[in-house]
Amino acid sequence: MSPEEHLDNLVRHIGLVREACLLLGRRLMARGRYDFGRLLIAHGFVHDASKFHGIEWEYLHKAGELPSDHLRLAVEHHRRTNEHHPEYWGGIANMPEIFVAEMVCDWYARSQEFGTDLREWIRGQAYERFQIDPQSEQHAWITGFVEELLGKPFG
Repeated sequence: MSPEEHLDNLVRHIGLVREACLLLGRRLMARGRYDFGRLLIAHGFVHDASKFHGIEWEYLHKAGELPSDHLRLAVEHHRRTNEHHPEYWGGIANMPEIFVAEMVCDWYARSQEFGTDLREWIRGQAYERFQIDPQSEQHAWITGFVEELLGKPFG
C-alpha cells in the first residue's frame, strides 16, 4: 500500500469513528448524559491520532513488506498507548465507561469498513478475544452502546 493509500484509509477510518462518536454522543446526551456524550464526541476528534506518527505510521501501512515482528511492534505500540484498547488497561474489565464507548464506536466503524455485522462480530470474536464477562458492567455498557448505535434487533 502506498503512503497516499494508507493516509486515505486512515483518514477514512478516523472519520467513521468520529461520526460514530458524534451519533452515540448525541443519543446519550438526548438521554440526559450530557457531559458523557460531549466527552465521547471530543474523543472522536482525536481517535487514533498516534497512527500519524513514528512506528505506527512507518510500519502499519507496510504490513506485507515488513517482517512480522515489525508489524507486531507497531500494533502493540498502538494498543498500549491508546485508551480505547483493552490492552492499555490490562484487560477490558479495567476499562472506564468512556473508553468502552469509544471502543464500540471503533468496532462500529470497522464493521462499516469491512461490511460485517457488528453484533455477530462481538458475539463470535470479541467475547473470547477480550474475555468479556457476560455478567460484567463492561458487557452491559457494550450492549447499551451497540443498541444506541444500531437500534434494538428485530425479533
